[in-house]
Amino acid sequence: MEQHREIAAEVPRSWDRPVVSVPVLICLSLVGGQLPSFSAQANLYTLGTGGALIWLGLGNRLARRPAPDRLPRGVVWWMLPAVLFGIFEGGTFVLGSSDDFPTFSRLADPLLEDPLVRSAAYFAWLSAFWGLVRR
Repeated sequence: MEQHREIAAEVPRSWDRPVVSVPVLICLSLVGGQLPSFSAQANLYTLGTGGALIWLGLGNRLARRPAPDRLPRGVVWWMLPAVLFGIFEGGTFVLGSSDDFPTFSRLADPLLEDPLVRSAAYFAWLSAFWGLVRR
């Protein structure tokens, strides 16, 4: 049975190859980047795109890599800033974002006003999300 998993993991599906998935992610990010920030259309598009990626990545269509028995020791040093960022962002969101104590998304708004920059950020998010879901 183990030999079958190794063979299946070596042959990706046609839509899972970078030649196919990268242009698709680029097209999706160009569409998402044209939508106004934090609008109902952008939120629905993001939820729909994320849901589709979860469905494709977690479905039985892909050969999954075996999960590690334990996480490496270095994971704690990567999780610490992520948890601190989550606590900070959640706290500022709950308290209400203001000029004195802004959320990260409020700080990023001036950068994300340009549709090209928004598309590039959207592509980075889609690529990272697709990599995590496929993992």
